[in-house]
Amino acid sequence: MQHFSLLDLSPIPEGKTAADALAASADLARAAERLGYHRFWLAEHHNMPGIASAATAVVIGHVAAATRSIRVGAGGIMLPNHAPLTVAENFGTLATLFPGRIDLGLGRAPGSDMATARALRRHMAPEDSFPTDVQELIGYLGDGTEAARVRAIPGAGTHVPVWILGSSLYGAQLAAWLGLPFAFASHFAPAMLDEAIKIYRRGFRPSAHLDQPHVMIAAGVCAAETDAEAAFLRSSQILAFARLRTGRPGKLPAPTHDLSEIPPHVMAEVQAALSCSAIGAPQTVKTQLRAILTRYQPDELIISGMIHAPTARLRSFEIAAKALHELRDERLSARADTAMA
Repeated sequence: MQHFSLLDLSPIPEGKTAADALAASADLARAAERLGYHRFWLAEHHNMPGIASAATAVVIGHVAAATRSIRVGAGGIMLPNHAPLTVAENFGTLATLFPGRIDLGLGRAPGSDMATARALRRHMAPEDSFPTDVQELIGYLGDGTEAARVRAIPGAGTHVPVWILGSSLYGAQLAAWLGLPFAFASHFAPAMLDEAIKIYRRGFRPSAHLDQPHVMIAAGVCAAETDAEAAFLRSSQILAFARLRTGRPGKLPAPTHDLSEIPPHVMAEVQAALSCSAIGAPQTVKTQLRAILTRYQPDELIISGMIHAPTARLRSFEIAAKALHELRDERLSARADTAMA
């Protein structure tokens, strides 16, 4: 693990507003910078009452302006919702305002229900143009020539780093073929993680963007002073995820000891979806994160956690940062010992 990073969905808790959520995201980003997180990513979701990051590029600008050095980016932009030129202009503008700090992760899913997807796109093409759209977008961010009929201004020459995101094998194959870094959404869809990493690393073709494969995996984290407190705080995300799965999305619920509204079969699905996680007191979280890193050997880890109270969420990421610093130091020390042997 070279770096560890943070994914924020800018959750809107029950009793709060989108303005509260966006202010909390800026506060969290400042804390993440202080705690040594490498990146702070936000994700595109639409028509979801509990998430405030729909206008993702705008929120990235909000967060980048509130921080000084941490990389800020999209994890990700759902490219089928947008023209590649528009995305290039948005992120080219961000890179011009905040040089050397902007990342662009691209996803193939709509990030919404189909009715919302139709409202976003107006004219939905039946064919899958994601691979060609990715290459078109990268072209707009490259050097190009002044003679080109269409240029992204700002955007041309910014070379914003582009990542392929995925929760299946498709993204792994495409990232390998294009020679791009790959991020897997294992914080909510871990089923294909093992195979996706193997396919990506085995099929990777060096490119002008990347010499060797670079894979980042995502994990959920909910840390507190005790295992019991962490489990209680985690109930907010479990309840929110179960409601989303059963067609009842809403704001992030307050934590509860009573999850009886979730049918057993839905709870089993939720637990499986959120299984790539570290939940508990500091030592528990460190042990669970070590197990994740040992099993998957990622180049980078990005963590996420939906916690109702901003103070508890910040404390969770503080505990996680301490554990991840220690785990990274342990791995670096072990490598140094091996090299000297």
